Amino acid sequence: MNDWIAGHSINAVLDGIIFLTALFSCVLLHEFGHVFAARRFGIRTHDVTLFPIGGLARLERIPEEPRKEFWIAIAGPAVNMAIAAMLFAGLFVFDGWQPISRMSIDSGSLFERMLFANLTLALFNLVPAFPLDGGRIFRAILAAHTNYSKATTIAATLGRSVAVALMVWGIFANPMLLLVGLFVWIGAGQEEYSARFRAALSGVRVRAAMVTDFQRLQARDTLAEAVRLILAGSQHDLPVVEHGRVVGILTRSRLLIGLAENGHDFLVEKVMDREFMTAHPSDMLNDISTELQKWNCHTVPVVSNGRLEGLLTMENIGEYFLIDTALQERSPGSGLLKGGLKGFWNSHGSSAILVIPPDKPLK
Repeated sequence: MNDWIAGHSINAVLDGIIFLTALFSCVLLHEFGHVFAARRFGIRTHDVTLFPIGGLARLERIPEEPRKEFWIAIAGPAVNMAIAAMLFAGLFVFDGWQPISRMSIDSGSLFERMLFANLTLALFNLVPAFPLDGGRIFRAILAAHTNYSKATTIAATLGRSVAVALMVWGIFANPMLLLVGLFVWIGAGQEEYSARFRAALSGVRVRAAMVTDFQRLQARDTLAEAVRLILAGSQHDLPVVEHGRVVGILTRSRLLIGLAENGHDFLVEKVMDREFMTAHPSDMLNDISTELQKWNCHTVPVVSNGRLEGLLTMENIGEYFLIDTALQERSPGSGLLKGGLKGFWNSHGSSAILVIPPDKPLK
């Protein structure tokens, strides 16, 4: 519409469409810069999404190694700088260059506008604020000299300050900056929460958070029995055991589908999920938590020597994090199983209670 108002012609509209297409292509190339850099370090990408205010490459994990995070983060702006350099070279060779003071995103030739747009994308993304690339670069630099969690807290605090500045600026200059500032504020909070979550789970074994008091089904049980067990407690997913071995997971969603399509008398083995991951009690909780998010079934049987010893769910992991956070706030430096505070989970269904031995009172 702006191009039609400015040019009053179909050609102006077509120029605008071509420019927007080229701009989003550059944003996409920016995200693929992150994708290929992450792949270089063995990190896969779930998907790439383009938004009106930018793009997002959703990696399976953010590396805590400062060197890796630095190169993955800087790869996106580097792509935009490389595009800008090529456009500059082309304009210089063909004598199409004009002074920088006269350049803008809505005037000049297509190449000039794209040059300005790519420089803007690169510089904006280098602002040291989460979730922009500059925030991750800043954290990587800090993390090389301090621990990852502290580096994230400092970077997130700076990010919130930048967000406030953008929103205040937006009130007087451009309302779009209000949206960008809000985006930065939310992103900084999410990044800090994610880092605290990973720090709380670091060095903790699965046995610390797994449910040990739970219901189970036999493969030849009916869905009516599954309904009885679920209604009797708060457990959402039920492990299915045959001859002492876990053969499936009956999730609540599969139970509801089975009931709707086949009724109460249908056998559990006909609707249970046969594809699921398992864990060992000595596995690291952080690793299992990361893997668990890739599966549709969010309940993990914990097996040792072929025997089912417990269940681990995202809810249990979240409860562990909340209690560990509460203990950290009350007594900084001590966690559930870190700093000498010993405990165990006496779990009922999906709820968990921390039991502290009498000789180790909370202070």
